[in-house]
Amino acid sequence: MGGRIRRSVQEALDGTPEMARAAGELHHLNIGPGAALEAEWIADGLELPDLAAMRQYRVDRTVETLQKFRCDGVLVMDPMNIRYVSDTTNMQLWVMHNAARYAFVSGDGDVIVWDYEGCEFLSGHSHVVTEARPAIGSTYFLAGSRYEELTHRWAADVLDVIGDYCGPNPRVAVDQCSYLGFKALEAGGISIANGQEVMEEARKIKGPDEIRAMRCSAHACQAAMGDMRRRMQPGVTEREIWAKLHEGNIARGGEWIETQILSSGPRTNPWFQEASARVVENGDIVAYDTDLVGAYGMMIDISRTWVCGDKGPTAHQQKLFSMAEEMVKSNAELLTPGRSFRELTFDSTMPPREQYRHYSVKFHGVGQCDEYPDIYHPWAWEEWGLDDHLEVGMVLTSESYIGSRDGGEGVKLEDQYLVTENGPELLTDFPVSLVD
Repeated sequence: MGGRIRRSVQEALDGTPEMARAAGELHHLNIGPGAALEAEWIADGLELPDLAAMRQYRVDRTVETLQKFRCDGVLVMDPMNIRYVSDTTNMQLWVMHNAARYAFVSGDGDVIVWDYEGCEFLSGHSHVVTEARPAIGSTYFLAGSRYEELTHRWAADVLDVIGDYCGPNPRVAVDQCSYLGFKALEAGGISIANGQEVMEEARKIKGPDEIRAMRCSAHACQAAMGDMRRRMQPGVTEREIWAKLHEGNIARGGEWIETQILSSGPRTNPWFQEASARVVENGDIVAYDTDLVGAYGMMIDISRTWVCGDKGPTAHQQKLFSMAEEMVKSNAELLTPGRSFRELTFDSTMPPREQYRHYSVKFHGVGQCDEYPDIYHPWAWEEWGLDDHLEVGMVLTSESYIGSRDGGEGVKLEDQYLVTENGPELLTDFPVSLVD
């Protein structure tokens, strides 16, 4: 593995030293978070991830999962899955709604990346990538009225690769593509399996270097949360507070934030308001959910609720906070290997639904983003529940939202835990407190 990518990248580079450097020493993933930030993490006792080992672990997990599902390969178009199998990135948010980037992993662990035209060099840093090809975009934005023609060209190119790396009559998992794309692949003799299931199952068990990367990402996220707290003063807007999280994330090697969930005062109940131009007043509660894709592409999903200004918390604010904190911490104790999702659903605690509004789930998986599984409330079991079990190496959040149905403010709290042989290990240790 690795020979064809070098030839393919060199073809894209046109032999120029500038392009060669762009694929190597100047590549942003090779440069990484930067020496100063890495030194800060090491000084605080963190161990940096071995990125080559992490890349290989992810490919090996994908191959292992393909074998479990009796698939000869998987075609991925979801940018999170492309990142997982190749550790390559390119305009991550843009390609989420423009199908101009995709990848294939064979049952033998060959990784082929199709990249936006002229960007094949962006795979040059990753030893697990076998081959890089120019992508063929077939969405209406990219192809216009020629989308059917482009879809057939896209499928022909993908089928060519599958023919090179798989045997006859292959069974291939596909995570997402257009209806015409599915039909074109089927017409080419491909038996299609559910690639979303394959990739979520592969991603759910984190390797040691993924956990090291997540710890570094948590450190960076929590530093940015400190920036938010210092900015939180009466007279500033919600967006001005929220902007500090974005600034701190990017400055500390992060990538993006999936939501803008921050609200204050009366906007905290019901939950899920995004940051606005509302001016925060002295004594207001400010609550938020980071939903942050940070350093090394690892998500940190923390919620905190603070009182703004020099007023102490009211009795109502403190009551809600105490209930939310108790729910997060007591439920986290259930995150032990072998515990069933049914137990997590029915044995975890929460204040009465009749009196308080709650978050949509009690637990959910975390990796590069929110991942499998979602653990719902008892009343949603018949409609949404599924019975699986926890395994060592899974990472989940325990979270709560408590807002009185009689009105007033609401409190949101959440922390991230690693499932270990000895029980849950807290990965996010930013202080849980209404006030400094």
